[in-house]
Amino acid sequence: MKIVKRVLDLIFAIIGLIVFLPVMLIVFLALLFSLKKYPIFKQKRPGLDQKIFCIYKFKTMLDTLDEEGNLLPDNERITKVGKIIRKLSLDELPQLFNVLKGQLSLVGPRPLLVQYLEIYTDEEKRRHSVVPGITGWAQVNGRNAITWKKKFELDLYYVDNWSLFLDFKILFLTFYKVIGAKDIQSSENVTMEPYDGTN
Repeated sequence: MKIVKRVLDLIFAIIGLIVFLPVMLIVFLALLFSLKKYPIFKQKRPGLDQKIFCIYKFKTMLDTLDEEGNLLPDNERITKVGKIIRKLSLDELPQLFNVLKGQLSLVGPRPLLVQYLEIYTDEEKRRHSVVPGITGWAQVNGRNAITWKKKFELDLYYVDNWSLFLDFKILFLTFYKVIGAKDIQSSENVTMEPYDGTN
């Protein structure tokens, strides 16, 4: 069944890139003028079996620093164009290239930051026993509006109950939630608070 999942990932990723290529070009140009710099964001993330890879996203925030040289809060750095792109989840489109490379699946636990590997419990590390995804069970059940503990519980539910039916259900719910722009964030911050092993 996992071979079928991989084949479906390839087919849908290729179709997605063809269909969304005009949108990606528009987003690229809009961010290029908005940020006045190359708008592709690359970051190392842990994938299957904790193997590190480089994830691609559209960059939606400025690199503005405070007087001490630290980045300002996300909500102060995101551009107006970036807000729209985030709301529509268009910043995730470059990850279709990660799917082609086999680093991501369309559906799976979202790949988080590398530094979190040091503070995961053995149970939480099980989320890396499957290929991470662009969207997942946690994303359609609260996204950034739930706690880290709940997010990991949902990720592990996916690991233990994976099926092609569940994947298609998640894809359908993802489309529904993106259209409705639901569960985007839990506060004024654009992203969740960093995971510290307790929250």
